[in-house]
Amino acid sequence: MILCIIHESQVKVGLWQAFICKLNSLKMKKSSLILSTLVLCVILLILFCQKRRYAKIDERSDTIVLKKDSNSLPSVEKKHIDVQKEYKEIKYPTPNTCSDKVNTVEGVILHHTAEPTIERSLGVLTSLKKRVGTHAVIDIDGTRYIMANPRTVTYHAGYSYLAGKENCNNFTIGIEFQGNTLECPLTRDQINSAIDYLLPLISQYKIPINNIVTHKMVRDAYKQRHPNQRCSGKVDITQIEYNRFMKSLKERLSNK
Repeated sequence: MILCIIHESQVKVGLWQAFICKLNSLKMKKSSLILSTLVLCVILLILFCQKRRYAKIDERSDTIVLKKDSNSLPSVEKKHIDVQKEYKEIKYPTPNTCSDKVNTVEGVILHHTAEPTIERSLGVLTSLKKRVGTHAVIDIDGTRYIMANPRTVTYHAGYSYLAGKENCNNFTIGIEFQGNTLECPLTRDQINSAIDYLLPLISQYKIPINNIVTHKMVRDAYKQRHPNQRCSGKVDITQIEYNRFMKSLKERLSNK
């Protein structure tokens, strides 16, 4: 009987000890779980704070960049307007001039060469057989070929009428743009270089802005006065490119 009681007590003690161990194990696991949860929360909090910090930095950066860009745009535009590229100028005289007259320089007639290369264009404008000339040729890179002095009469206008007078060769400057504006527009260099060439002449000779025209314009004006006269049908600088050129010229004149 006593042995049974002792054995039962030992069993109970063993069970109690097992229960205590299990409880301790559960407490440790719970503590570990709580600790893990706390660590995870701390990590997430750190990541969230970092994200907020970088977001603020990005916002500041974007603001700075935008502010910088918005402030720099006017200076870029100003530089584009005020600081002009210098273009090479080459003397390339044409023999196709009138030596017994003096050009009174009252207007400007714009042409395009309609030739594929500058060499071909210069060849045509110096050919004694073709008997056509001009005062300046503007290549696509802006290089200016000066073929005659502004006071020289050259043969570039043909049958023409401008500002109440015929034979525009006697009182206009001819400018030829290399290329064919029906196929390719004028380059920015061509426009800027031609304006660089014209600005001092406009100032010196008091050329009215309305007297800066295309070959087609003076030829059509002549044909209206002489409808039975056959005129050259040479395609010349397009109205679109003329408008582009005049817009740039007026902007440069207004910024002088």
